[in-house]
Amino acid sequence: MSADLGTGTRGTGGRGAGTREFILPDLGEGLTEAELISWKVAVGDTVHVDQMVVEVESAKSVVELPCPYAGRIVSLHAAAGDTVTAGQALLSVAEAGAGGAGQADAGVAEAPAGAAAGPAQSGAMASGDEPESGGANLIGYGASEPKTRSSKERSFGQKTAAAAVGEPANGTAGAPASAAEEPAPTATVPAPTSGRQVSPVSSPLVRKLAKDHGISAKHLPGSGAGGVVTRADVLAAIESEATVDRRVPAGTSADRDTRTPITGLRKVVSERLSKSRQEIPEATIWLDVDATELLATKRTLEERTGEKYSLLSLVARFVIAGLKKFPILNSSIDTAAGEIVTHGDINLGLAAQTPRGLMVPVIHGADRMSLRQLRDSVVETVGRADTGRFDPAELAGGTFTLNNYGVFGVDGSAPIINLPEVAMLGLGRIKERPWVVDGELTVRKVMYLSFVFDHRACDGAEPSEFLTFVADCIENPVSLLPEV
Repeated sequence: MSADLGTGTRGTGGRGAGTREFILPDLGEGLTEAELISWKVAVGDTVHVDQMVVEVESAKSVVELPCPYAGRIVSLHAAAGDTVTAGQALLSVAEAGAGGAGQADAGVAEAPAGAAAGPAQSGAMASGDEPESGGANLIGYGASEPKTRSSKERSFGQKTAAAAVGEPANGTAGAPASAAEEPAPTATVPAPTSGRQVSPVSSPLVRKLAKDHGISAKHLPGSGAGGVVTRADVLAAIESEATVDRRVPAGTSADRDTRTPITGLRKVVSERLSKSRQEIPEATIWLDVDATELLATKRTLEERTGEKYSLLSLVARFVIAGLKKFPILNSSIDTAAGEIVTHGDINLGLAAQTPRGLMVPVIHGADRMSLRQLRDSVVETVGRADTGRFDPAELAGGTFTLNNYGVFGVDGSAPIINLPEVAMLGLGRIKERPWVVDGELTVRKVMYLSFVFDHRACDGAEPSEFLTFVADCIENPVSLLPEV
């Protein structure tokens, strides 16, 4: 999967005229960092222009990035699992035909496949180096030195210099045990200027082993060459429990606790939901609805057409008709301008639980689709939620969100509005319940509808009428025919 993202290059005067750095491009929508998922190339590989070389995960999506020039990879500046920032060098390449650069880096090509370059091969420019002019300029980047890196980036550079030695480029097992446990770095890792001593850690496997036992590996004394922390150091710390940085006091029940950093998509979701709760004066209304006729209509439709129709696609059709009747609910709030923006198009978002967390992929132009087209779009969107791989454009531009939490076996919820939209409809599970029909008690298929709206955009009349309209369509689908 690829995305239309800008990529950049930067000359490295310290390497020779033919060596370029491929830097992480601007990810768009204010995103400045991503997690490196995997390398698709290794040191010594030859790459061609636009070859996919790395997979990264931003807070919005997982994308593969292409290399904008051809040549031989001389170093990788990050490992799988590392957080990289926009403008940071990802890899260095000796461009094809650059004899000087190729000779200067001849030793690098002999490194094991999948191993990152050592400290002597770091892609960071010396303070006196000047970027070269020329080269391929891509979206948002040219042949110029980027802005000064933040302290976070400098810290990352130190970590990479130590972690790169003998470390698999993709952060997975497969390197010889001796390389993972007893690396021989060729440069000294700078000591921290303040705070507790930080030691270089040889491998993500060592870091993971320490983390699983509540230990900060980087604060352990390292017995490897150059003070590198090895697996043996971590095992010794586990056995003796003489750790420098335990997360909780030993001997308490909290020793079994697990701490998970709030990063990536989870961080974005947390921030957006918190802002929604803080900013929006929301109100929630709900109805219980007899869905017996809707289920019967679905069966009849499938028998006559020979095609499958999901309940979600049918309800989505009712929702679109309702938004056309009450367009104020298809709006967003422009807080900076102090305006309510009522949208001409209905871009229907579908809240989806994915392996990456909660996402809201958008069906753009849903109001212009036939029922069959809408059904196909819903099926495709729901199907792709299993992987969570959506392009950034597919997660942007929504004007109204439909949330089917009935699939989790719950009756109802008070959903949080998806900023900057002003409303969301939630669908509960369908369950047999006692129901009165024509004065007689009987058993019917009943579901709950929950509707939350922004009181800044409207008062209770339009939301109540909208919810009643959708409920009427569910109880008597034929009633929608005049609206089609």
